[in-house]
Amino acid sequence: MTPPDPLHVEWMGLAIAQARLALKTDDVPIGAVVIGPDGAVVGSGRNEREALGDPTAHAEIVAIREAAARLHSDGHGDGWRLSDCTLVVTLEPCAMCAGAAVLARIPRVVFGAWDDKAGAAGSVFDILRERRLNHWVEVYAGVREDECSTMLKEFFAAHRV
Repeated sequence: MTPPDPLHVEWMGLAIAQARLALKTDDVPIGAVVIGPDGAVVGSGRNEREALGDPTAHAEIVAIREAAARLHSDGHGDGWRLSDCTLVVTLEPCAMCAGAAVLARIPRVVFGAWDDKAGAAGSVFDILRERRLNHWVEVYAGVREDECSTMLKEFFAAHRV
């Protein structure tokens, strides 16, 4: 196995920081950032389902929406397409979030922990690399996996007491 790209490791730190912010609203600690073509963060998000009462407020969706809005308002990019961006998320995207990445034309997804129950980047489904779709995504899995996994395990252990 090849070592992770140092930039991916650094960017995952930003997603982890977002995940920690989700704890303030008792949301599952999942964080995401969208990195623009110049290496700067153009969107960030954390789970806000509990905070907003919105089942679609997953970290990836929040980050993708912010990135698309920012790039659109700045006149950069191709409208809603995030074709030069990288999505970095602490947990393997679910089907909804993987679908959003495909539809946003994001070329790369970096994630930390695998989701053996609902993951859609290779564990349960593989929407990001589904050849029948019109866009395919490079996947970099397991970046800072232990940190991402531990945060989730601790959250759920505390909620089962």
